[in-house]
Amino acid sequence: MIDEGFLKYLKAKGERPPGTYLIAGEDLISKLPDSLLCQILLYLPTKNIVRTSVLSNRWKSLWLLIPRLDLDSKEFPDYNAFVGFMDRFIDFSREQNSCLHKLKLSILKDENDRHCVTRWIDFVVRRKLQHLDVECLVNRKFLEEMPLSLYVCDTLVYLRLHRVLLGKFESVSLPCLKTMHLEENVYANDASLESFISSCPVLEDLSILRMVKDNIKVLRVRSQTLSSLHIDFYFGEGDDMVYDFDKKLSGVLIDAPRLEYLKFQDDISESKIITNSASLAKVNIVYVFNENDCADVVDLPRRDMVRNFLTSISGVRDMKISVYFVEFLYYNMDFDPLPQFRNLSRLEAKFSLDFLEILPTLLQSCPNLNSLVLEFDPSEEDVQIKFSSVPRCLVSSLESVEIKYFHGRPAKMEVARYFLENSGVLKKLVLHLSCSTHEDGFYILRDLLALPRGSSTCRIVVC
Repeated sequence: MIDEGFLKYLKAKGERPPGTYLIAGEDLISKLPDSLLCQILLYLPTKNIVRTSVLSNRWKSLWLLIPRLDLDSKEFPDYNAFVGFMDRFIDFSREQNSCLHKLKLSILKDENDRHCVTRWIDFVVRRKLQHLDVECLVNRKFLEEMPLSLYVCDTLVYLRLHRVLLGKFESVSLPCLKTMHLEENVYANDASLESFISSCPVLEDLSILRMVKDNIKVLRVRSQTLSSLHIDFYFGEGDDMVYDFDKKLSGVLIDAPRLEYLKFQDDISESKIITNSASLAKVNIVYVFNENDCADVVDLPRRDMVRNFLTSISGVRDMKISVYFVEFLYYNMDFDPLPQFRNLSRLEAKFSLDFLEILPTLLQSCPNLNSLVLEFDPSEEDVQIKFSSVPRCLVSSLESVEIKYFHGRPAKMEVARYFLENSGVLKKLVLHLSCSTHEDGFYILRDLLALPRGSSTCRIVVC
């Protein structure tokens, strides 16, 4: 029991006695100012923020003051309920003259649903919006066009647009935009997309996922500030699938002198050109060439295009290549050998065992390689392979080799033997075992430890 005199003493000092918080049952959080409550609610998902409106009259409209809105139409009973919710939010924001800093919408709709996205975006971008993420899951025939106000939003820092129409515009002024992701959109023409990209004076990170029949013949990326670029191409599926795409005169042109990272996934476009690539340090090549680009075809312009593309990325320090690119190199190397990647320190490559014989030739083009990561398909049938030539990097610079999906069959054991016996400065060989029993793993390790080693300091690490 707390003494009555002690309670009076604490009250006079403005202090509370121990245990009285729970006894009184006060709603301390609701006594906080709106600004602080909004900061706390920012850490919750939007749907949980909205649920606070049923707590009391004090909370009824508080969620509307949060400068962030993240909605998915699939979480509403139907599309009309989603539209009604958004319209009420827009009306409240207009009445209160409030600003929304971040808007993320994921919208699933069909041909009969109302077009509302354009007017919503037109409203929010005029009110100091910083982050806009709009994903419309809709057939390409029913895309909504972006408002002209979007192209002149002075506060926008981040922009992601998925399946919308970017039509003609008079001017572009996006002075704060640093990150832009354009996915499966339709554009007015080549020139409009080029202007849209080049008119962002501080753009650093750009990704473009194209889709067939997007009104773009040649994608031109020109930027003086861009440091990271991802290019991909989507053929479509279901009702969106297109089979009659004309590749003639299609292409990709990249002119970004400060570009440091490039991920390339477009083997559909006919031409691929990179200029001013001196800053390029890291590349991830997934799709870039196809069977029509192989050098045995008597087509000198195409062969020059392939050679120039490879030369433009030959100054990188870190490179990742897919099994599809390795396959292209396998068929192309006898006609046009790879350029020298003299700065390359790290290489990650995914191999099919059918093309494994080009491994020494590939490494011959990387004279200063320090780290190598090899990944194989664990389900592939084994092949017979024997390496003979020893490239320069094995003798003088290669210190780390990592092999994923290593099951100890002859082809992969030959790869391990090749590096253990011929690498003069190798410090570690890391093997990610893919075997069915511990006993299999034991025998694999026993056979590996029995192999001679070219480097006395090499360790075998099994994962």
